[in-house]
Amino acid sequence: MSGIRRFKHKRHKLNAEINVVPYIDVMMVLLVIFMVTAPMLTQGVNVDLPQAKSDPVESQEDQQPLVVSVTRSGDYFLDLGENNRQPVTLDRIGVQVKKILDRAPGTPVLIRGDRAIDYGSVVQLMTVLQKAGAPSVGLVSESP
Repeated sequence: MSGIRRFKHKRHKLNAEINVVPYIDVMMVLLVIFMVTAPMLTQGVNVDLPQAKSDPVESQEDQQPLVVSVTRSGDYFLDLGENNRQPVTLDRIGVQVKKILDRAPGTPVLIRGDRAIDYGSVVQLMTVLQKAGAPSVGLVSESP
């Protein structure tokens, strides 16, 4: 028996640790799903927005703002300094605003909307202004 070696078998200790990596993966997927679906669940909620006092926005001295007005009857007016008493169509506003913003990209764009107008009219106007290249649109209000 001298040529035969006897191997001692070591007994392996039991590993009592839990591999948590798959659980972390599942939790991350669930987190992403909830983050994507949560904003969709809040759409369509009817809210009554309160009126509040606000401080005026500081304007840049070197650029005159481009003001688009919406009257109670739903007519649109573009304040260009000359001939701003004639109603203008939304398509015409889009063309004019695009021309102005192409020449002066930093021009602030403001909307003066009558209190009694339909909210949809303002949304349509904002969509036209966005397509014309306005990066942001401000809403003009009067202090009480």
